[in-house]
Amino acid sequence: MPTIYEQLRADVIAAMKARDSATLTTLRTADAAIQRTALDGNKPIDDALATATLRKAVKNLADANVEFAKGGRADLVAANEIEIKVLEKYLPQGLDPAKLEALVVGVIQETGAASKKDMGKVMAALKKRPEAAAIDFGAAGKLIQAKLP
Repeated sequence: MPTIYEQLRADVIAAMKARDSATLTTLRTADAAIQRTALDGNKPIDDALATATLRKAVKNLADANVEFAKGGRADLVAANEIEIKVLEKYLPQGLDPAKLEALVVGVIQETGAASKKDMGKVMAALKKRPEAAAIDFGAAGKLIQAKLP
């Protein structure tokens, strides 16, 4: 099975052959971002690096959509939504909210966190879990804050 990055590169070629310029531009931008992240960090390109880079790109696009919506730029919101859909194909499926909540509650109990001051300890423990690739840490942070006094 190809890695996330190998699949992305293969899809770049497929988009070129299909003359799908919107998808091609999105994939080339993602490819460049992954390569730049690997080069900056002096790390090899693996699934973890590709996933982290793509998650960051999706988050940036979603954040931009909020601002575009405030400015009444529906055209830019639509363009970003298309890019997000293209990039989400390469990201692992996230945990559903019920599983995420159960995981957060379990980690809070494991770490013995008693207040919001212990939030960093809980987040660090979550990042070491095997399910870490599927965790939306923004949502997990909100859950942790809600669970801790």
